Amino acid sequence: MSSVTETASPATSPMRAHFDWVATHDARARRIQGGFHAQLRALFRHRIPEGERVLECGCGAGDLLAALRPARGVGVDFSAAMVAKARARHAEAPALTFQEHDIEAGPIAETFDHIVLDYLTGYVGDIQAVLQHLQASAHARTRLHVTSLNTLWRGPLRLAVGAKAVMRQPPSNWLTHSDLFNLLELADWEVVSFERVQLLPFQVPLLSAFFNRFLVRLPLVRHFGITLMITARPRRAPELRGAVSCSVVVPARNESGNIAAALARIPVLGRGTEIIFVEGNSRDDTWAAIQREVAAYHGPHHVRMMQQPGRGKWDAVRTGLAVAQGDVLVIQDADLTAPPEDLAKFYAAVASGRAEFANGSRLVYPREEKAMRFLNLLGNKFFALTLSYVLGQPVKDSLCGTKMMLRADYEKLCRRIAPFGDFDPFGDFNFLFGSALLGLRIRDIPVRYRDRTYGETNISRFRHGWVLLKMTWFGLRKLKWH
Repeated sequence: MSSVTETASPATSPMRAHFDWVATHDARARRIQGGFHAQLRALFRHRIPEGERVLECGCGAGDLLAALRPARGVGVDFSAAMVAKARARHAEAPALTFQEHDIEAGPIAETFDHIVLDYLTGYVGDIQAVLQHLQASAHARTRLHVTSLNTLWRGPLRLAVGAKAVMRQPPSNWLTHSDLFNLLELADWEVVSFERVQLLPFQVPLLSAFFNRFLVRLPLVRHFGITLMITARPRRAPELRGAVSCSVVVPARNESGNIAAALARIPVLGRGTEIIFVEGNSRDDTWAAIQREVAAYHGPHHVRMMQQPGRGKWDAVRTGLAVAQGDVLVIQDADLTAPPEDLAKFYAAVASGRAEFANGSRLVYPREEKAMRFLNLLGNKFFALTLSYVLGQPVKDSLCGTKMMLRADYEKLCRRIAPFGDFDPFGDFNFLFGSALLGLRIRDIPVRYRDRTYGETNISRFRHGWVLLKMTWFGLRKLKWH
């Protein structure tokens, strides 16, 4: 049974009458706009994976909702004619429900993973009220997706209406992206990502891909995209219920001299902390040191140890995270150049909801003299700048080994990046790419980068730098120029 109550608002009756009329007169315009709407569906599918719970407000004929293939999809519209049309068009889709409901008049008492407002904000009388009502349909990881027309295209839209390529328009709201950001903030939503998309609103072989995947995302040109596309999240803390609040995975290769210090310096996070050492094909006695220190340990942490089955840091991290019990997952490199004491700051950011993926940054505070060589510093700055462009969120340091996120988010992340295969032997890009695809709010947490006190780095500047370049190119193709 649907949790949506059918409602009507007298203030919207002229607008409702307009869309009742559109429902039976839009066939020609929809044919002309077929390419434009196909592009929008592809953009939404990139942000919303199949099998999620999706609410679309202002669903119209329901084609976008159906294209998303949700496990449960609820489409609401204040036009009875549009709802009837959607029900008729998608009668064979049992996962879809369509109801007449005015979201401006009241909320929907059911929570969803994604909420879609596709070109709706122009047609409601009180956008802030709508956004506030949608909070009732959101949980801490719900993503709100809003599209609106770039005001630079207001003139061309009028010409298109005159040419009957677009239906005649009622008096509408014309909002800039700043207006939308402001309204979202007032309604307790935080913008996660924003871009202008679609330069060529028609399906033209080769040209459409060039204009809409590549050209529209270049500096200067990107300001002319037809559609403003915003992803936002509710401002609220996640629920942490497990007996173990935090699991700290410590990948250790040739780090024999750092094991005891790691045990002593990792703080208690939340209600309790487990530490999982994962030894990885060391040439020294790291595995023996782990066994020795764990056997002698009588501190506050629950400590576990294992050896990775394969090679590479990502394999070690994935091995440890697979058995972690905490609500919050942490990666702490065994070299301890990023101080474990800083993990308390990461935990505070994630547990409060201010960050959904907490990413360490070694490039804020002064570094100790031997902590990062000059070429490494240049490489880190280059990759951070490039990945900020790829991710659509600012990242100051893409290669810091300290990272933290919820276990539930990590499990979703693994499913999201599974089609990419094992392209990242280190794991840093897996976390960043996956977090961006999930629409997680990435926050940099500054750490003070220290000199090594034992051993040598496992990173080769040139050999591994080439691998990082290939992964960056992979991200451009799969995330930015999709």
